[in-house]
Amino acid sequence: MTSIVHLKNKKTGAVYVYESEGYWDKEKQQARNRRICIGKIDPETGGIIPSKRMLEMEEGGGYPASRGRKPSLECKRLFCGATHLFDRIGERIGVTEDLRHCFPETWRQILSVAYYLILEDRNPMSRFPKWAATHVHPYGKDLPSQRSSELFGSISEDAKQRFFQLQAMRRMENEYLAYDTTSISSFSKSLKQVRWGLNKEHDHLPQINLAMICGESSRLPVYFRKLPGNIADVTTVFKILADIDFLKTGKVKLVMDRGFYSRGNIDEMYRKHYKFVMSVRKSLKFVAERIDEVRRDMASRKHYVSRLGLYSRSFRIGWDYTETKARSGEPVNGTRRMYLHLYYNDQRATDDKIAFNRYLDTLEAELASGERDPEHEKGYARYYGVTETPVRGVSFIPKEEAIAETEKDYGYFALISNGVKDPVEALEIYRAKDLIEKAFGNIKERLNLRRTSVSSEENLEGKIFVQFVALIFLSYIQKAMSEHDLFKQHTLQELLDELDIVERFDQTGKRHHIGEITKKQMHLYECMGVKSPA
Repeated sequence: MTSIVHLKNKKTGAVYVYESEGYWDKEKQQARNRRICIGKIDPETGGIIPSKRMLEMEEGGGYPASRGRKPSLECKRLFCGATHLFDRIGERIGVTEDLRHCFPETWRQILSVAYYLILEDRNPMSRFPKWAATHVHPYGKDLPSQRSSELFGSISEDAKQRFFQLQAMRRMENEYLAYDTTSISSFSKSLKQVRWGLNKEHDHLPQINLAMICGESSRLPVYFRKLPGNIADVTTVFKILADIDFLKTGKVKLVMDRGFYSRGNIDEMYRKHYKFVMSVRKSLKFVAERIDEVRRDMASRKHYVSRLGLYSRSFRIGWDYTETKARSGEPVNGTRRMYLHLYYNDQRATDDKIAFNRYLDTLEAELASGERDPEHEKGYARYYGVTETPVRGVSFIPKEEAIAETEKDYGYFALISNGVKDPVEALEIYRAKDLIEKAFGNIKERLNLRRTSVSSEENLEGKIFVQFVALIFLSYIQKAMSEHDLFKQHTLQELLDELDIVERFDQTGKRHHIGEITKKQMHLYECMGVKSPA
């Protein structure tokens, strides 16, 4: 008979949680009771912070008859090096504790599937039993395909949102949040949100869209939302801002691409007092006017930033702000402070010009051969004067003014911000947005989400959530690899393979022990901020 007991420490006021287990002592022929401290109550979240002994017991497979890990009941050799790394990372960044709090019945299964997705690159869930039989992992048992579908379906929206809130409390207060969307193609006809839209993978398939937020300094994903496939980027901002309010993050600072620019979105961020850094199109009137002003002396030494290898200029401008009062519906107009940062890159200008000339070469070859591409008709009309006669056939002359107009802004790009007035700082913050592109690459390629392969909304939501959990671990490892310059010697897969071969030996009636660990493996654990399993 097992029961949970809460006892308060009179000196510290901390509430500890004990698992009380009743059993029959055969030697003394009497009933005994044993209490094992499994942790204490977190006063802020109400969750259980596991004790060191509890973590050791979970590693050992259960509760021991005496102090120390539980003796094994059979002889086994299991790979444990990579999963040990994930266990310690999960404890360090709070993922394990937050999952335990939000999914008390299934958190071990969620972690085990996440570990599997990371280590078995692009493999389907049908391969999980083979992996589980050879690895130490939190669930410790097989999870057949049917059970994994049930697991995905059991992940409720309420539990997910609580997990996002707990993760947000740990990481989001003092960093910019990179926000972006991607498209995921689908063959399914039963999923409600699968729609035809602008497919970022250029697949000729309907899709769903996935919006995600990542921390700019922590480089860890914090939140995601599944959206209908026909929703444009610019219209998603209002919804994501409402979601951020729900996460209760306090001060919000956003980094976004130019696809999210609209007057309404900028007004909304001013209204909510959110700080932002956003890329904008050069064709916007207030941007084009400033580029024309600086074009003559932009590429001069006084504007050169050696650290970035480009030229920069900044301007303080006014933003014509409009807000509609909620009660009366009356518009309120005013001016808000904004910074416009302009940049010019010589190499980028050269690359753009080379690419443009290749495009013109293609247009001319098609015109000369008479095999015109319907998708290039606008290009023919814009850049060439085309005439056709029965005798001479097709002839064309380049429109030099139109070509020069296109080339004049090559090498320039622009950012706007209502909080960062230094152009170098603004660009460094914006460049951190690349991390979300890597996150999308990981979740599609490595975590096998390039195509949706489930037939119900619940299973799809649950599967994406487990892949999101796996993405947190991957992002942590990639950040540590970058900080310690490990990508020069290892790919991500090579690092995981190097650690995955560490073995745990279980012998009947004895505590398990860890196999030999090399200096190279010890160094990798240190770079990850984790103690080795030995």
